[in-house]
Amino acid sequence: MIDIRKLKELVRLMVENDLTELDLQDQAETVSIKRGPDAVPVVQTAPAAAAPAAVSHSPAEPAASNDASAEAAGGAAVESPMVGTFYSAPDPESSPFVKAGDSVSEGDVVCIVEAMKVFNEIKAEVSGTVSKVLVKNGEAVEFGQKLFLLKPE
Repeated sequence: MIDIRKLKELVRLMVENDLTELDLQDQAETVSIKRGPDAVPVVQTAPAAAAPAAVSHSPAEPAASNDASAEAAGGAAVESPMVGTFYSAPDPESSPFVKAGDSVSEGDVVCIVEAMKVFNEIKAEVSGTVSKVLVKNGEAVEFGQKLFLLKPE
């Protein structure tokens, strides 16, 4: 089975390079990852046949917007970098990291997404004001799903 850190790195590379499909093969295993707008990434792993490593990819299609009017008005979205469970606070007794109307700076933690028992801090990529929280605490989220809308400052 593929190491979760390797898988996260592959997904990060897909996002950074705007890829919708990635196929890798080495002597030990074959990994195929596909993603698209509003689609959960599909990861397939299997023992590899004796064949050389291969990489193929295709450019991503533009993602559909959860709230096109807010983005058209100059808003930015904080998206989930992985499939998992959304948590608005560090623990059940704490207040949320952010709520609508809060100001955030680039790099501020805005939520946590739990994936395979690993809690991943999600940070704002731009400074701004949270205009809308799109996900409820404890909800399952998909790769690329919009979690918050920010009005950049």
